[in-house]
Amino acid sequence: DPVPPLQVIRPEPCGVCGSRIRFGKTAIKCCQCQLLLHTKCREQCPSLCTPRPHHHTWPREGVLADFAPSTPPLVPTLVVQCVTEVETRGLTETGLYRVPGAEQLVREWKRKLLRAGGALPALSSVTDIHVVCGVLKDFLRGLKEPLVTFSLHPAFLRAADIPDDAASDTALRHVVSKLPPANRDTLAFLMLHLLRVSHSPDCKMDVLNLSRVFGPTLVGHSSANPTPLAIMEDTPRQCKVVARLLSLPPSFWRGFVGTEQENLVPM
Repeated sequence: DPVPPLQVIRPEPCGVCGSRIRFGKTAIKCCQCQLLLHTKCREQCPSLCTPRPHHHTWPREGVLADFAPSTPPLVPTLVVQCVTEVETRGLTETGLYRVPGAEQLVREWKRKLLRAGGALPALSSVTDIHVVCGVLKDFLRGLKEPLVTFSLHPAFLRAADIPDDAASDTALRHVVSKLPPANRDTLAFLMLHLLRVSHSPDCKMDVLNLSRVFGPTLVGHSSANPTPLAIMEDTPRQCKVVARLLSLPPSFWRGFVGTEQENLVPM
């Protein structure tokens, strides 16, 4: 819903290309989501409005809830957009999430997305899909505490260690339900995504491969400064947690993000 062009008084980043709209230039602002963009970027503007974030830009670092929208499902726009992009054009790529993207581009795009806040520039201009995967992993790794949180970390490890599969699943469901709402919704959204990746024959990324990649990223350690011994002992257990989480039925995860969230991501 564009309004007539307006003049920019305070330089702000364009919601599509990410570069600044300078003082005195004309720009377009959406009435619904307040997205601000260069008049020349109007063609590239995503047609669907993203809800406006609480604040204009996100913090450089924070816990997951700092990046989440105010209405459920509480999944940060950055996560939704990276996942949507990967599922749109990445499910035929071998080694998705295992093959690294160019480090400099990953850093550049992560910075660009964090600077933009809730109205993100389109990721379709990122040629290499591995860079988009890198941005998502880097965002999750850069949180002040892992997705499973420091306080619930030991409970996740204990639940995954239970030898009986059914008992382990029950314990894990219980611990997942105790997560802060934004962490729980985002974990559910990511699990559904990783299950789709694991089902793509072209990616050659089964549950075991994905759990090796995502164990350190999603589960991490029980404190911000783990000892070398803790790092060594945690690594195999982190993978075990992700593998067990991926063995839970998709219907369990859908219970948190609802069916509307599914529509954001092409099946």
